[in-house]
Formats: sequence, C-alpha cells, structure tokens
Amino acid sequence: MDSLLVKFLAGSVQAGTPLLFATLGESLTERVGNLNLGVEGLMLMGAVIGFNTALVTGNPALALLAAMAAGAAGSLIFAFLTVSLRANQVVSGLTLTIFGTGFAGFLGQSLTGKVTPDSVKAFFTPIKLPVLGDIPYLGSIFFRQDIFIYLGYLTAVVLGFYLFSTRPGLNLRAVGESPAAADASGVSVVRAKYIHTLLGGALCALGGAYLSLVYVPAWQENITAGRGWIAVALVIFTGWNPYIAILGSFFFGGLDIVGFRLQKYDIKISQYLIDALPYVVTILVLIASSVRKSARNSTPGSLGEPYFREER
Repeated sequence: MDSLLVKFLAGSVQAGTPLLFATLGESLTERVGNLNLGVEGLMLMGAVIGFNTALVTGNPALALLAAMAAGAAGSLIFAFLTVSLRANQVVSGLTLTIFGTGFAGFLGQSLTGKVTPDSVKAFFTPIKLPVLGDIPYLGSIFFRQDIFIYLGYLTAVVLGFYLFSTRPGLNLRAVGESPAAADASGVSVVRAKYIHTLLGGALCALGGAYLSLVYVPAWQENITAGRGWIAVALVIFTGWNPYIAILGSFFFGGLDIVGFRLQKYDIKISQYLIDALPYVVTILVLIASSVRKSARNSTPGSLGEPYFREER
C-alpha cells in the first residue's frame, strides 16, 4: 500500500509541474499589477515552439530557451497593449489565449504524431539526488525526478526569496499595490511591469514545454487541456505565494492523474466525472479563497488597473 501511495504522489509531482511553472509565472505577473488571462495561450506557445525546436536541433537547452522566448514574446504583446496603450487587461489576456491557441494549432498541424527526440528524452531521465533521494518516502516522491522538476523547485524558492527578501522584490510588490506611490518614490513603474510580465510569460511557457517535451512526450492538439485556467485559479488559492504554489500545484497534479490510477485497479467511476474533477475542485477553491482573508496574501491593490502617470 505504501508503495502504491508513493508512486501516486511521485506521479502527482510530475503532473503538477506544468501547473507550478504557470502558477509562478502568473503570480509574478499579477504581483506587479497586471492581470494576464492569457496563461493558456502562453503555455501552448511554449509547448509548440519548444517541441519544434527539439525536433530540429535535438538540443534540450535550446528547446527550453526557445519556449521561454515564445512566452516572453507573447507577454510582450500583452504588456504593450496594457502598459503602454492602457488597454483593458481582461480583454487583452483573453485575446492572447485565442492567439496562442491558434498559433499552436497552426504550427502543430505538421507535428501531430511526432515524438520527442531521444537526445531530449535522455536529458530529462529521472535522476536520484544524493542523500535527499535516500530519505524514506519523501526521497522517492520528490528527489528521484527529472531535472525539469528540480528546476521547478528551484524557481519557486528563488522567486519566493526575491519577492519577500530583496529590495527589488519589495519595489515589485509596491508597484502592484500602489503604482503612484512607487512612482513617487523613484521606482520605474513601466520598466517593472514590462520586465516582470515578460518573465512571467517565460515561466508560463516553460510549463507548456514540460508537457510536450517530457510529460507526454509527443505533440498532440490542445496539449495543455485547460491547465492554464487552473493555474489562474491556483494563483488566487495560493495567495500569490510561490512557496504555497508548490503544494497547490502538486495537489491539482494528483487530481489530474487520479483517473488513470482508478482505471488501473478497475474501479468503476464515470470517466466524465473523473475528467471534470480538477475543474470542479477549481471552482470550490475559488469559493474558499473568496471567503479566506489574509493581509499578507491579499489581492495586489492595483491588479487589473492601468496606470497613467499624469493622473497620479
């Protein structure tokens, strides 16, 4: 029984990694006051560009960099519309999702059925970390994974430290809370919004790249399957906190794979109910989050609101 549970939890970590990168990226974007609902589109752009680059070059590093560049490019469009032109952020984000979906569908037409090159698969083979991998239970769950998952751990910790323990992170949060006050104290609001929105988009794209390069690993239409929307809800549920995002993402990763585990043991439950489970829980999470109040993890004060310097 312990072995089955460990395998399930290890699988939850793998399934939750795309959500972790997307949640971290959207958290960073929202912390600076930009509400980007284009996460699904950014993940699809990262997935198709990363996969295509892997096919052409066979180089995993180039595939990841290309995926990040695609996500940053998509976020640049969003930032230009919402920061420079002060367009509606909700509409701009939804437009980015539509664009990313069409972009991935167009480029992915010739990729259907193709698989990740062996050189890339070999690079992402699970690695047992010394000492940590020998910890009973926890070692098998968290520290016998592939390098992409370890990158997710590291990204969450670094981002949490950056937000809560550095001066640039304080400036970032100040921009998200009150851009006028941050501007008055000498912080470049426009630069902060652009930089962190682009970084957030790059992280979202890495989540998509993990799906096509490691988790599947092949190209299939609509490979993200709504994970971008779950990530948007996870940002709220985790209170814009990168540390909590780790556990939240892995929890939803478990919901994503529970159906496969039940089928394996011939447990008769409607497949439609199983497929809907992550989204039903997402709705419940949003309801719970609307009730829960926390001063530390409250919504950024200027989230979704354009900033015009001459109006302060």
